Amino acid sequence: MGLYCLLSASGSPGVTTTALGLTLSWPDGRAILVDADPTGGSPVAAGFLRGQYVLPESLLELALAQQEGMLCAATVGQHLVTLAGSQARFLPGIRSHEQARGLVGLWEPLAEVLEEIGRSGTEVVVDAGRAGLFGHAQPVVDRSDLTLLVVRSSLVALSGARSWADALRERFARNGGARSLGVLLVGDRGPYSAREVAQVLGLPVVAQIACDPAAAAVLSDGADPKGSGLQRLAGRSGWDDSALLRSLRAAGSAMTGAARAALELAGRQA
Repeated sequence: MGLYCLLSASGSPGVTTTALGLTLSWPDGRAILVDADPTGGSPVAAGFLRGQYVLPESLLELALAQQEGMLCAATVGQHLVTLAGSQARFLPGIRSHEQARGLVGLWEPLAEVLEEIGRSGTEVVVDAGRAGLFGHAQPVVDRSDLTLLVVRSSLVALSGARSWADALRERFARNGGARSLGVLLVGDRGPYSAREVAQVLGLPVVAQIACDPAAAAVLSDGADPKGSGLQRLAGRSGWDDSALLRSLRAAGSAMTGAARAALELAGRQA
């Protein structure tokens, strides 16, 4: 169990969709998705939840709790929302980018609490949005067991990600966490292979997510998971048998293994 952080360098490679999918697909359901994107306007609320719920402003409430000296794992638990149709829980973020300044003092103490929750037996997946924006949750990134730069396999995407990969690698090296940084590659149809992406960015590709637009729409847009006639007779949806779900489960296992290896290495070097 651990604290995992996903972020992007440029464009929209699918950080939120991937983070949501990972949270929903962890086998035992003991997972929390944290919306730490400073741009606000949760895609989870508008997409996966179809705008049917008015989510609480949990992060702002936690910022107030922190100012009052009340921030702890139990307080975070009080502000979690159970995601429909699952046991996974969600910590909603801000509604507007203008609220990001109210979270600047929250990230460091919240990072410690999220790390504690991750150590207690719950997977914590953080959607950190785009790196470098004002209000970015850098302390959470720094304390994560594994940080993944989410990219697509195209020349434009890799060009935009290269300088951020260099900056993150240098930062993690200074902090002693170089082995807890990697790439999550969205798409498995090229044009560049995982090996080529790793060479260009100078970071290992920890996991790769299948290109499966129909299944991805279930997460990004709240689309109905349609299946074939045989699947429906068997009580399964297209989502249950999708390449995307299989790749998300494999990615979760790979992330757990990478984080564990990084912790073991840190322990040997200590």
